[in-house]
Amino acid sequence: MRRLISTMAQKASPRRFAPLQHGIAAADQMSNLPKLKGIVFDVDGTLEPQNHMFSEMRSVLGIPKSVDILEHVYSLSPPSAQDEAMESIRAIERREMARQTPQPGLAELMAYLDRRGVPKAICTRNFDAPVNHLLTKFLPGSVFHPVITREFRPPKPDPAGILFIARSWGLVRSTAAAGPGPTDAPNGNPPAGEDAAEELGDASGLIMVGDSIDDMTAGRKAGAATVLLVNKVNEHLSEHAHTDMVITKLDELVHLLERGFAGRDIADS
Repeated sequence: MRRLISTMAQKASPRRFAPLQHGIAAADQMSNLPKLKGIVFDVDGTLEPQNHMFSEMRSVLGIPKSVDILEHVYSLSPPSAQDEAMESIRAIERREMARQTPQPGLAELMAYLDRRGVPKAICTRNFDAPVNHLLTKFLPGSVFHPVITREFRPPKPDPAGILFIARSWGLVRSTAAAGPGPTDAPNGNPPAGEDAAEELGDASGLIMVGDSIDDMTAGRKAGAATVLLVNKVNEHLSEHAHTDMVITKLDELVHLLERGFAGRDIADS
């Protein structure tokens, strides 16, 4: 078995969660660790392997790889130019929707999380139709809530989507205690009203699983642990400071969660 080393070996504060496996030995060994509260998943390149769409999108828009696709679209003027550019992106996504295939290990991981009662959510920069198609076709009966798509702004790498998910699960922290920081409201602004100090999402008990720097950065900024699903294109992110753990197949995460997620560990594959 090949072993991929996490960069958390060089970090001062590795993220750890108690084992999900049943048994006294595991509970005694890591009983002082926090419990995992939920997992947030990216879609393109994570739940399904269609990350090749992005190069085609940039070609249609006439932008280089260094330019963020959504930032470019939102920067266009007048609004009709934004609409036209966004529709050109959706056309590519609709076409590829019919060719969707599940990422290896997808069904096994989700079945495991469902058995263990681990909440699942999605935070993607894609639009609703391809996401709903994927879930309906390959994961019927497996609940993901909430599902954050392109309509939510600001998008990843901003942490707002992940923090919104945390708040929807009742995971909050006091803004008075935490001080200024990222917000989880759909428009990036803190919730209004007298109770706003209690409404900021706390993602410290979550894991963000994705395949891009946007996923790793959003997770890190939100305060979540991060897991990179590595491939030949993104393997350089294995050594990125925002990556806590590296896996080569989704169901490898089952073993990591069973024994207790530890950011300093080496992920087997």
